[in-house]
Amino acid sequence: MTDRLSRIPRSIMAALLLPAAALALAATQKAPPPPWWSPGEGRTFPAQIDYRNDSGTLRSLLVGGPLPTKGHPFFEPIGSNGRACVTCHQPADGMSLSAATAAERWDVTKGKDPLFAAIDGSNCPILPQGDRASHSLLIERGLFRIQRPWPVKEWQGKPVTPDFTIDVVRDPNGCNSAPGYGPAAGNISIYRRPRPVSNFKYLLAVGFAYDPKQGIALPRDPDGHGQSSGNLMADNRAANLRLQMEDAAASHLQLIGKLTPKQEAAINDFEMRLYTAQQASALGGALDSAGASGGPAKLRDSEPGALGSIGTPVWSEYAAWEKIPPEEAAKLTSEQLAFRKSVARGARVFRDKTFLITDSSGINSPAGFGNPVRNSCVFCHNMSQMGNDVAPGQVDLGTTTLPFADPWADLPLFRITCLKAPHPFYGRTFFTYDPGFALSTGRCADVGKITLQSLRGLAARAPYFSNGLAKNLRGIVDYYERRYNIGYTEQEKQDLVNLMSVL
Repeated sequence: MTDRLSRIPRSIMAALLLPAAALALAATQKAPPPPWWSPGEGRTFPAQIDYRNDSGTLRSLLVGGPLPTKGHPFFEPIGSNGRACVTCHQPADGMSLSAATAAERWDVTKGKDPLFAAIDGSNCPILPQGDRASHSLLIERGLFRIQRPWPVKEWQGKPVTPDFTIDVVRDPNGCNSAPGYGPAAGNISIYRRPRPVSNFKYLLAVGFAYDPKQGIALPRDPDGHGQSSGNLMADNRAANLRLQMEDAAASHLQLIGKLTPKQEAAINDFEMRLYTAQQASALGGALDSAGASGGPAKLRDSEPGALGSIGTPVWSEYAAWEKIPPEEAAKLTSEQLAFRKSVARGARVFRDKTFLITDSSGINSPAGFGNPVRNSCVFCHNMSQMGNDVAPGQVDLGTTTLPFADPWADLPLFRITCLKAPHPFYGRTFFTYDPGFALSTGRCADVGKITLQSLRGLAARAPYFSNGLAKNLRGIVDYYERRYNIGYTEQEKQDLVNLMSVL
């Protein structure tokens, strides 16, 4: 009988247990506002906003109080295609966009939402835009088309002559081979997930004066604000928030002209005041209880720090859950207690379980840390409170490049040929779905390098990795297990999944 009850969805079970009077009262109450924020609807963004997801509750905190969004350039359709910044950076999705949300918007609007604008919300503008299949990469994998110039002409203000060639091997959507598209037409189309626009205090932090992965000085912010963190975009093509805004406005909003300084200041102000993280777990309860300090308030009230330097160990927010006092444990169900202990174990596995990191550019490169190098997840995800990399620089984990990436992915496949020195790990000729950082620098050694993601709000924004390679949190763990032959036990894998679900 217990097994049968456990298979009943929670929403149905809750309804069965509610008394009739409570059901009648609920029927008369006003429904909460919809999670989707449409451009120009004029809602006020509150100081605190919560959204449910499969893992629990996501919370965003806006420092300084509520923000009226009427007329605000982040929320208004200032471009020519009806989109606003919020279209692709939804509060319910951790200020990113999940594939599930994209699929729901297609069904609700029958594909008419500006989200599906032909420029990048479809697999290619040449396809019939009314067909769902023409938008499959966005609907099924949460990917937008990114068109980069080819050959690379300039990096950090200096001319570039690429030391590799690109040939299109497979082009399922035509955007790298049709007339007007692809290398022959002076561009490359790749497909990537939108990065979250929140917690920028951490994303802009710089923990080193140089890139320890390559042994070179960090680039300077072109606006004179010191060194660039390199954590804003997957291929690091924008050195600061202003450049990122201008890139997004031109390419994704199809803005005619440029953002005004006033618009840029308003967007910058909103993004810099916003903190987002999971606040409650469906299985473990409040994440800021029993001595734990999960949730966005920790992000708001803390400062960036690296493991072993000025900060506290990564995910020590949950250290108190390792040994919950008996009086606190008595208030929990056995399931809640087991989940909380699993989260604490996951944090330890994340920090302490070491493995050999091999053949990964930006880590094992000659100027890097040797090949192999033994370390744990915190080698790259080391910023306390956040989990992104306090040591700026891009790395190649193999997520976009064969033989490590999915060989049957429904993405364009490119053959890369190095013209000078061969790639340190792939050789002179190899295959990739996304050249990554190399589309900014023009260097063959940078092919496949991607800026590491922040780890906050993961539960709200599946799928994962820059190309949506992992469909769920378990997929992240399984990829790393395959890539580095780590040897996680089944319990360790579940502990890591539970940890990621509360970040």
